[in-house]
Amino acid sequence: MPQNITRGIKALIDEANAEIETLSAKDAIEISKNGDVIIVDIRDPREIERDGRIPGAFACTRGMLEFWIDPQSPYAKPIFQEDKKFVFHCAGGLRSALAAKTAQDMGLKPVAHIAGGYAAWRDAGGPTEAWEPKKKGGGLTLSTRHSPRRRGIQYAAPHRLNHNRLGVLDRPIEPGDDS
Repeated sequence: MPQNITRGIKALIDEANAEIETLSAKDAIEISKNGDVIIVDIRDPREIERDGRIPGAFACTRGMLEFWIDPQSPYAKPIFQEDKKFVFHCAGGLRSALAAKTAQDMGLKPVAHIAGGYAAWRDAGGPTEAWEPKKKGGGLTLSTRHSPRRRGIQYAAPHRLNHNRLGVLDRPIEPGDDS
């Protein structure tokens, strides 16, 4: 039986926008100069690496937001306990509306989001910078769960693993593969 979705994404975003403060990119650029504001970037790290970031923004992927806000969570981040205004942004302003509403519903306040997201910020002349993920020192670290041996894949020294540009294993080393 097919699912019957009763509230789609448009309705959720409309509800969020009705309950939260929405800042224009121009206004967000202005208030970002205030020390009482934390810009929260909820984009995926791959988006940040590809498109750049707002200098000084705190990166919190959308999937960890609730866990990082809740002080009772083992994943809680102290930044969310600060007495500041939290301004969320994503790439285009949709996910950040949902994130700001969730944060507000959890009791974080004051919160807002940037209409049009990072793209609007950049287009309005807001400062941006390139970002590269932190490099892990000395080689590849694999958890036991993701161990090549556990999955029955031939073990290879870290310098022999095939990584894509993000440092993620593309494919296992095959016997005799010297690439």
